Amino acid sequence: MTTSNPTSAPTGSAATPTTEIVFEVEGMTCASCAQRVERILGRQEGVASAVVNFAAGEARVAATDGVAVDDLGEAAARIGYRLTALPSGAERTDHAARFDEESRSQLRVFAGAAAFSIPVLLLAMLGPDATWSRVAQWALVTPVEFVFGAQFHRAAVRRARTFGANMDTLVSMGTLAAYFYSVWAVFAAEPVFFDTAGVIVTLILLGRYFEARAKGRASGAITKLLELGAKRARILRDGEEVEVAADRLRPGDLMVVRPGEKIPTDGEVEAGESAVDESMLTGESVPVDRGPGDPVFGATVNQQGRLVVRATRVGGRTALAQIVRLVEDAQASKAPVQHLADRVSGVFVPLVLLVAVTTFAGWMLVDGTVRDAMQAAVAVLIIACPCALGLATPTAIMVGSGRGAELGVVFKGAEVFERSRDVDVVLFDKTGTLTRGRMTLVAVEADDPDRVLGLAAAVESASEHPVGRAIAAAAADRGIPVAGVDEFESFAGRGVRGRVDGLEVVVGKPELLADRGIVVGERWRDAVAALEQDGRTAVVVGWDGAARGALGVADAVRPGAAPAVARLAELGVRSAMITGDNQRTAAAIAREVGIDDVVAGVLPGGKADEVRRRQAGGDEVAFVGDGINDAPALTQADLGMAVGTGTDVAIEAGDVILMSGEPALAVTTLALARRTFRTIRQNLFWAFGYNVAAIPLAALGLLDPMVAAAAMAFSSVSVVGNSLRLRRFGR
Repeated sequence: MTTSNPTSAPTGSAATPTTEIVFEVEGMTCASCAQRVERILGRQEGVASAVVNFAAGEARVAATDGVAVDDLGEAAARIGYRLTALPSGAERTDHAARFDEESRSQLRVFAGAAAFSIPVLLLAMLGPDATWSRVAQWALVTPVEFVFGAQFHRAAVRRARTFGANMDTLVSMGTLAAYFYSVWAVFAAEPVFFDTAGVIVTLILLGRYFEARAKGRASGAITKLLELGAKRARILRDGEEVEVAADRLRPGDLMVVRPGEKIPTDGEVEAGESAVDESMLTGESVPVDRGPGDPVFGATVNQQGRLVVRATRVGGRTALAQIVRLVEDAQASKAPVQHLADRVSGVFVPLVLLVAVTTFAGWMLVDGTVRDAMQAAVAVLIIACPCALGLATPTAIMVGSGRGAELGVVFKGAEVFERSRDVDVVLFDKTGTLTRGRMTLVAVEADDPDRVLGLAAAVESASEHPVGRAIAAAAADRGIPVAGVDEFESFAGRGVRGRVDGLEVVVGKPELLADRGIVVGERWRDAVAALEQDGRTAVVVGWDGAARGALGVADAVRPGAAPAVARLAELGVRSAMITGDNQRTAAAIAREVGIDDVVAGVLPGGKADEVRRRQAGGDEVAFVGDGINDAPALTQADLGMAVGTGTDVAIEAGDVILMSGEPALAVTTLALARRTFRTIRQNLFWAFGYNVAAIPLAALGLLDPMVAAAAMAFSSVSVVGNSLRLRRFGR
């Protein structure tokens, strides 16, 4: 099976549609392996691009429809690797568990090797230097070298057949050199290195066990996401509830979701009301109220009432499946900084072989002792294995993007981690990001607030205007009884009127009330002016010839907006706001959240122009938006953050998806991306520094081959372990 993802590959001036095929790659043991597989796949006819992730053990190939999966597999097999096409969606759970199986297999092999190599080491250290001891060591180390260490030799032979070399080549040559030299030494009565050969194999096997285990933990985010989904669903058929497997759901099915159960797939509430825990999707811990007509998402948890939900999206089209897909894409992509490591890895192993041969020859010329020359050359071969180099970048990206998904941030590519470090200013679109995007009653000025609000809500309940809906909703939230309205009339841009319990009630601008014969005194005109000064939309309520109160309505600021702006300042990032609202309203919102840099009265197409203007001034700009008119600005920005509750167009245009509208996620994005990139640099520094420092020590004979094996084995583990620290981000 293949994972299909239609893309476009440039071919001259035209675009050729391609399909993405995801493979598991068996046989890779270092970054140079990934480079070879990537090159051979990229050269195949019909392949637009190929990216191989050593840490994940995967290859992603963008190929035209005419390319056969078997042909790609045969191309990889010719250079000693095996490709297995992977399924998509929830079936990937089994694939994610392969690291666990690999670690168990390596643990068994290591245990067997240790059972034989430990006695060899004890005999070499404590036993007499007698013929029987040497023969015993020979007998014990032979199964270690050729049974438990056979994986190294088989891989080295496969690479040699295609004139290639990798980490296995170095291990195989180093241990075989020590082994066969020791066999000769048994008959020549010279010191033997059987313990060196056995312990090197054993320690590297131990390192592979820890490496597989650590990589499994690094890739665990995908498994966790997939496991969130419900396995069973209860659907209505002919009025009866029938339980079926969740993967058998079809659009249109009516699902019954009881309190405490997971919603099986995306849908729309048909009946019932409840609070739904959507934290797995948005990162927000506060449950969301859902009722008839509201959307709900698969894997979220119904907390209270019974819901009847009509399925709308199933399988790979659900929100959860799309998040998994985006996280996989981010983990498979390469950050720009990784290309340097890839270029180094491509020439590293042949260079090490040359250094080892030179070391051996140099020692023979200077010292003339085969034993010393052999020991130094073997140490060079073993210490130089470039495992850590291949794991440095992808493991950090895997863990960072996985942790982001858990927190409600979905990175769409690895380059985001590198770009985030240069962001100077975050430009927020006001509506839907800093504010909730819906009008809310924020002020009631009246001698009898409940009566004024109740009568205003009665009239506004017949209105479709956002201000009217906000007033009606406020009365309902406060439990104020709302009577019916007769003779309702709307005046565009001015207000509404209606008859409530025999009273003609007018709600709107002071001019409308004056036209209807209602006196608006200085008190209410001052109240309206004060509300408008604060950026509120103000209306006056009156009846029986006199105004009785003033109401203020506004697009409510999100509670987390001000703390988010403050935290960005702590990161050294400025905040700015852009909006189509008038300057007075924009300034009021900006004051409330702590932003000094405000651009108001901007037409929809002007947001991208503002981003360009700031970029021309030398700023690296991140833009946060959620609407269709935000898409050009999201694309133009150096880093586009699309709010996941916004439009599909905006989400498609962004580099990062913020699964909830909370501004705090913009801070999380920058902080996590910067931490991830810092981890990548730490890993690369360790991987490069380790080899640069260790190879000269080994060549000078200052590093015992067994110590070199231990250091090499645990260098990879240390790099992965450093990446795993990202799992604690935000905790």
